[in-house]
Amino acid sequence: MRPMLEEGAGFPNRLLYTLAVIAGVSVANLYYNQPLLEMIRADLGTTALAANHIALFSQCGYALGLLFLIPMADLYSRRRILLIDFTLLILALLATAVAPDIRTVHLCSLVIGVCSVVPQFFIPLAAQYSRPEEKNRNVGIILSGLLSGILASRVVSGAVGEWLGWREMYHIAAAAMLLAALVVLRILPDARPNFSGSYGALMRSLLTLLGRYPQLRLHTLRAAFAFGSFLCFWAALAFKMAQAPFYAGSDIVGLLGLCGIAGALTATVAGKYITRLGIFRFNCLGALMQLAAWGMFLFGADHYLPIIAGILLLDIGMQCIQLSNQATLFELCPSASNRINTIFMSGYFLGGAFGTLLSGAAWEVAGWPGVAGAGALLTAASLVITLWTRR
Repeated sequence: MRPMLEEGAGFPNRLLYTLAVIAGVSVANLYYNQPLLEMIRADLGTTALAANHIALFSQCGYALGLLFLIPMADLYSRRRILLIDFTLLILALLATAVAPDIRTVHLCSLVIGVCSVVPQFFIPLAAQYSRPEEKNRNVGIILSGLLSGILASRVVSGAVGEWLGWREMYHIAAAAMLLAALVVLRILPDARPNFSGSYGALMRSLLTLLGRYPQLRLHTLRAAFAFGSFLCFWAALAFKMAQAPFYAGSDIVGLLGLCGIAGALTATVAGKYITRLGIFRFNCLGALMQLAAWGMFLFGADHYLPIIAGILLLDIGMQCIQLSNQATLFELCPSASNRINTIFMSGYFLGGAFGTLLSGAAWEVAGWPGVAGAGALLTAASLVITLWTRR
């Protein structure tokens, strides 16, 4: 019989770090496609815009999963939900590996996105059951695992795509998810549901929470614009690097993802400084870093050094914004932590989906300068919201 966690009593470090690793492995499914987009486009004989929509469907699916699956953790056993989720995810990854056309890849990408929400079951769990003084630290550790998974996904998929092909990457991903499912179902402890009532009442309570807490609306909106800017870059990078003067393959695009390690390290240490520096300063700093990154992407577009420096700034800026906005929201209503996280992350990934869509359109119309302009505009929107509200 697995022990029940007690709210505020502490979250075991062994469990915390194991869940951080699984969070990274699970969220990686969303990002395997990014270095492979040009390869998939060529193999399936489709357009750059249609290939870009692979990432778009993944992001939209993730937002749907956040909206409709994560709240269920307040009503049902996480273990039961995750068993079904992992099963569907493995099937979707295998179907992508044998997909005959771009429409099949789009559909499978949507399902992969919906079912890759596994880390978002862990974050509110850690927040709710950690000691108050450890809450931001523990959330930051799981976010670091998640971010490390994003970084590793690009490197791994870029290398596997170059050596074995893009389809083999999805076979490997399915095997990794099978292993992750076995570990999660073995070690995840039981936690008491926080909501009594029907699923319909549970979903209606999301609107109640959104209306009750202005801070929730503010944090979600500005983080969504920042994440849209972040994905605007990654959704177009493979197309940019395939052209002159780089002529780079998926392996190089994947290796560029390693530059984002600074973002993962930021999330590890930044949590304890949020209270000291304040959410307002964290958001201003993050937005200014992103704007500086877009300047480097635009004016240093034909050189590796400015692109690498820009990736560093873009990732660190993004993590400053996400962590400061997300971690502090769990204090609003601890008993509704899953639903609070649902609202935040649904808006966050809708912003990411919008940034991905805008990136594809900007690339088609104006090439890389258009992408840089779109990304900077999204970051500017996040900064304006912060400066306007002074919060």
